[in-house]
Amino acid sequence: MPSQTQYEPKPLPFTKDLTGISKKTIEIHHDKLYVGYVKKMKEIAEQLKEMIASGTGLETANQTYSQLRGLKDGETFATNGVYLHEHYFDGLGGTGEAKGVLVDAIVEKYGSLGKFTTIFSATGMAMRGWVVLAWDTHIGRLKIYGADAHNQGGIWGCIPIIVLDVYEHAYFIDYGSDRAAYIADFWKNFNWDMANQIFEKVKNISL
Repeated sequence: MPSQTQYEPKPLPFTKDLTGISKKTIEIHHDKLYVGYVKKMKEIAEQLKEMIASGTGLETANQTYSQLRGLKDGETFATNGVYLHEHYFDGLGGTGEAKGVLVDAIVEKYGSLGKFTTIFSATGMAMRGWVVLAWDTHIGRLKIYGADAHNQGGIWGCIPIIVLDVYEHAYFIDYGSDRAAYIADFWKNFNWDMANQIFEKVKNISL
């Protein structure tokens, strides 16, 4: 596996046109924002590597302000910016047809798929950055979590399965301020086959 200094942007996992979400939005989202996060992640990783190798900067570490603090804070923001966007893109390009083991597990937990999508979508309206259906390895259950920023709101020990970007850049070109319409179209474009594959891999992991 590549280190962060060797990481390269992944291509979009789909080629089909999406319902409601334009090619322009996807191109800006992937080719500029996502690729920019990869570049920053690599840049920060290189600087941390040099700092650790030389020891220069470690002696001045400080929680109010220091070079190491800035790098470590930026590391979490950039890295989560990469990984969350990859999960988001993986979930697009589907038919929206909900079936499979994940759907069965969702129905078992939430009572119906409709109840789940209502809760998930409402969380997307409530948050400023992301909403994630994750496998919480501490409790061995599906959980919906929200985040206002890449490095805020994430829960240690949770593996993302469904990830929705609700930052304004994800929808404003196509929907203006109508975030609810964007979220509704997200489900029309969702790739349940991909989500089922992830769930199959993680559903038996527990801490």
